Amino acid sequence: MFILPVIPFPAIDPILISIGPFAVRWYALAYIVGILAGWFYARALISSERLWGGPAPFTALDFDDFVIWITLGIILGGRTGYVLFYNLPHFASHPIEILQLWNGGMSFHGGVTGCIVAVVLFALKRHIPMLSLGDVTCTVAPIGLFLGRLANFINGELWGRPTDVPWAMVFPNAGPLPRHPSQLYEACLEGIVLFIVLGLVVRAGGLKRPGLVTGIFALGYGVARITGELFREPDVQLGFLWGGLTMGMLLCIPLMLGGIALLTVVLSREPQAKAPLKEQVKQPQ
Repeated sequence: MFILPVIPFPAIDPILISIGPFAVRWYALAYIVGILAGWFYARALISSERLWGGPAPFTALDFDDFVIWITLGIILGGRTGYVLFYNLPHFASHPIEILQLWNGGMSFHGGVTGCIVAVVLFALKRHIPMLSLGDVTCTVAPIGLFLGRLANFINGELWGRPTDVPWAMVFPNAGPLPRHPSQLYEACLEGIVLFIVLGLVVRAGGLKRPGLVTGIFALGYGVARITGELFREPDVQLGFLWGGLTMGMLLCIPLMLGGIALLTVVLSREPQAKAPLKEQVKQPQ
């Protein structure tokens, strides 16, 4: 019997550090590092007048305050999306598990919804342009996506479909069949490739057209995610849905349509020659 060679799965402990009852997991670290790295990158973008054609329409200090809002949007939206889209019957029977974030279970599309709410509310509160704030947020988002997919790989979750490619792996708890390391595919597409594309758009003057980066992110992520889903095993509690599509694919459709609609509007307008700096005197908070 011919047995295909497979790459051994690197059995990395999902817990990075454990001190008594306190444990730091790679999954949590990915979120923390992703948010912090995105924060510093965003500050660099905001401080570069060349990218905006003048001063940015909000300050780095504004974004410092926004980080708390976006963090809550990611966590609350991501968890709510997972509960509603991926395992509602289970959580309806075990509602206390909704709060057990350390067991994993976050939805990107739910997180996007939470981020949109955070952007809208913060922009209204501070009287700053929503689209420009969204553009900066989307530009830095691939950093967190990349780290999150690496954490999925370390956890040995969200594995790929059975395959005979030379780089196939046998994942713990996924049976004896070699599978695509689809988490790494998604880390590359949703993280590295999307980060480079958005970075090039920004450096070509994308921030001078509010909403351009956001539209490209929505469309680009949808393409990257659907491509990755072609190699990823569907969630066992859902399986394949309409026409052989997965839940991840279906949720990308409205995201991509929204991105196309936004790009259509943005590209029909002239780019801003200069983004006016928000007045320094703010209303009492």
